[in-house]
Amino acid sequence: MTTFTMGRRALMAAAAATLCLATSALADGHQVVEKIHFLIPGGAGGGWDGTARGTGEALTKSGIVGSASYENMSGGGGGKAIGYMIENADSLGDTLMVNSTPIVIRSLTGVFPHNFRDLTLVSGTIGDYAALVVAKDSPIQSMDDLIAAFDADPSGTAIGGGSVPGGMDHLVAAMVMEAAGKDALAVKYIPYDAGGKAMAALLSGEIKALSTGFSEAVALADAGEVRILGVTADERVDAYADAPTMKEQGIDTNFVNWRGFFAAPGLPAETLAAYQAAIAKMYDTPEWEEVRARNGWVNIHNSGSDFQTFLENQEQAIGDLMKKLGFL
Repeated sequence: MTTFTMGRRALMAAAAATLCLATSALADGHQVVEKIHFLIPGGAGGGWDGTARGTGEALTKSGIVGSASYENMSGGGGGKAIGYMIENADSLGDTLMVNSTPIVIRSLTGVFPHNFRDLTLVSGTIGDYAALVVAKDSPIQSMDDLIAAFDADPSGTAIGGGSVPGGMDHLVAAMVMEAAGKDALAVKYIPYDAGGKAMAALLSGEIKALSTGFSEAVALADAGEVRILGVTADERVDAYADAPTMKEQGIDTNFVNWRGFFAAPGLPAETLAAYQAAIAKMYDTPEWEEVRARNGWVNIHNSGSDFQTFLENQEQAIGDLMKKLGFL
């Protein structure tokens, strides 16, 4: 955590005074924030990029925010942008950094030395649940069938995914099987570096099931390529209500790859409150619904202390599983 000297505190106070104009609601009660600069820890076209630009689009088109700008800062699995936020905290009062579940995973594994506690938590905004899918013509029709196949031949019931061993897709597969009463260490996981390769492996039988994001699973199901065995949501998701949850199949687990926003450490309370109010107000606008539906996102709004509790619970669950699997 960055230590603030008296000189830096004075600078922060001056910055806070300057920001009052930017974060005060205007007389008409509509605009909440004058401008936001979005810092994106990855390249153009990725999930972080789409989340930041989609959120900025909805906020500005609805008039809640006056203007939005964007900056891509790749490097270190997101660590470069996090370090930049911490090291330049005094001058980043108008900056929000987007991030997601990897900030938890990568801090646990030491990919970068910081974690979410080193930043100001603003708000979780959207999520993408995870799902296990099989090829459309697979004899596996349900999670019960997949578990039965695993019981009969663990090494022959491989599950694939688009992340490295110990990454999100692997952890989801292990989490689901563990909740089903199976040994997560016995799950054979095969990583692929592209969705096309994973689908080819699924169709060829190299893997029996694929662990992926729910929005991607829905796209594959709509294209007639896969059957969704289960989704890691507490209740069926409107975007594809035919997909059963893991819980309704007796597998008591849930998981969401959230995306949300963080500010620099030491952000003045009134500035934080304005950002949180702007995001909360966004959900009621048609501009946001257009962006959300276009991207297949699920609204998951965790603000302030609720966001911290959510992250701490995810950190505990993921950390326990990674220790069991030998990644920590």
